[in-house]
Amino acid sequence: MKALILAAGEGTRLRPLTSNIPKPLLIVAGKPYLAHLVGALKEAGIKEQYILVGWKSNRVKEFFGDGHQMGVELSYLEQKARLGTANAIGMADGAIQDDFVCVNGDVVMAPESVTELVSNFVKDMRPFMGTVEVPDPQRFGVVEHKDGKLVRIVEKPSNPPSDLINGGIFGLPKEVFDYIRKTELSTRGEYEFTDTLSMMASEIDILVPRIKGEWIDVGYPWDLLRANEMLLKRIKRDIRGTVEEGAVIKGNVVVEEGALVRSGSYIEGPVYISKGCDIGPNCYIRPSTSLGERVKIGSAVEVKNSIIMKGTHVPHHNYVGDSVIGERCNFGAGTKVANLRFDDGPVKVTSKGQMMSSGRRKLGVIMGDDVKTGINAMIEPGTIISEGSIIGMGAVARGSIGPQSKVF
Repeated sequence: MKALILAAGEGTRLRPLTSNIPKPLLIVAGKPYLAHLVGALKEAGIKEQYILVGWKSNRVKEFFGDGHQMGVELSYLEQKARLGTANAIGMADGAIQDDFVCVNGDVVMAPESVTELVSNFVKDMRPFMGTVEVPDPQRFGVVEHKDGKLVRIVEKPSNPPSDLINGGIFGLPKEVFDYIRKTELSTRGEYEFTDTLSMMASEIDILVPRIKGEWIDVGYPWDLLRANEMLLKRIKRDIRGTVEEGAVIKGNVVVEEGALVRSGSYIEGPVYISKGCDIGPNCYIRPSTSLGERVKIGSAVEVKNSIIMKGTHVPHHNYVGDSVIGERCNFGAGTKVANLRFDDGPVKVTSKGQMMSSGRRKLGVIMGDDVKTGINAMIEPGTIISEGSIIGMGAVARGSIGPQSKVF
């Protein structure tokens, strides 16, 4: 059995985090979230995997290579023109010649859920589309079904025919490529795989099993926090780096080889500390925090429920909560990130020029790469700061701040 992972999108809704980093390489729970999916498919018994890449494809290929370090065989297909999901899957025509599993690269599922779906497919060879029950299905592709089989998929209907949506994992027959060739352009000017599935469902049975356990569609930057929380719950304590006397490490914490945890640091798991990190002295790292390679967390710093990516320094008297921080950022002494509204309501953010609710009671900052803050800078809840910006001494950052901006 082979698998195809769709990871060619630019991830525009995840900007500024994806301004320099391809979406599949964004870090959650200590490693790129695409690596978690590759590992889940491996656990399900699929070692021969194809990754469909697009924007900044070379970086993805360089990171994963041929997959031998992960115990899998990886090959790459490239979608150079964004012509829709049916076109994306159609890129595998010729490379994959038997029935196969296809997974959207931007969904996060429990490995045991992937294993169950794949095992049933391998056993029965009956096509399926994994589905998820959600409270607000009108925002998604909604599954109309009968007797456990797909009838059609209705995109963002005002009156949903069910509360089940497309979960982004499929068991597909080799004949799917014939149906893709018959799929017509949608009103959006793309070849939609949902149209392909609806066409297939009129001629063959497609099962619609529910995906058990947690399921996350990483569409917006704050969804990375949910994915990080989910995946960190699964880590086991593993201390391979240097931990000085006087440091306290509680619970399931990973400290990779080459990381240093200095005296006075207090760390409550689950926390992931990557190689080359320099932690402390006298800092507090709270649960659900993931630190990328060579991150510096210094004296009198508190970090909670956050993702901080490679090479960023948070070194002096800082607070960072419920935030996603890009690569190579530097926090001036006393910079604080607020993460809670005074009215306790959901934090609002500005995305693509529109104000929207994040759905989170607590959300700090979404910060792109190479941002610098001055001493005593303050960042309001739900602020988005794009790459290369400077937040000056004592300045207040709020709303959406564009690339290379200066706030004083």
